[in-house]
Amino acid sequence: MCAAIPTIATRTRIVIVRHHTERWRSSNSGRLAHLALPNSELVEHGGTSGPAVLALADAWLLFPEGTPVERVERPPSQLVVLDATWSQARRMFRKLSALRGLPILRLPETAMPVARMRESPGEGRVSTIEAIARALRLFEGDAVATPLEALFALAVERAAASGRHVGP
Repeated sequence: MCAAIPTIATRTRIVIVRHHTERWRSSNSGRLAHLALPNSELVEHGGTSGPAVLALADAWLLFPEGTPVERVERPPSQLVVLDATWSQARRMFRKLSALRGLPILRLPETAMPVARMRESPGEGRVSTIEAIARALRLFEGDAVATPLEALFALAVERAAASGRHVGP
């Protein structure tokens, strides 16, 4: 898979806060996004690392709460993304004090691809890499989002070829 990972330059710094249990999951797409985005940081949360330590300035949190944002006039310099199962992400959202007070970016509902790495708990609930791609499309356009989406599609295709169940 590494040979196929593109390097995608972004103006927006992506801070991926990964729950420690995601580290070993083959379906973890946050790591894949981090490998493709040189302007990203992967911060571990929980386990032996303890709570994530974040220093954030001009940052927004990508989270499915509030009113969906269709357009962004002035994007932030940093976007924080929680990389976890949905129940873990909700707990991280409540417990990480650095996230309190950050503006929340809720993505608009869009169609989801049928092939998935994991089952989605509900409409509009997408993987970390898909959420990052959709946010970057709002901030920076298709030139940044499309290669990330293609990378995820390739990961799903390769997972299916290896015998892993993919799909709804």
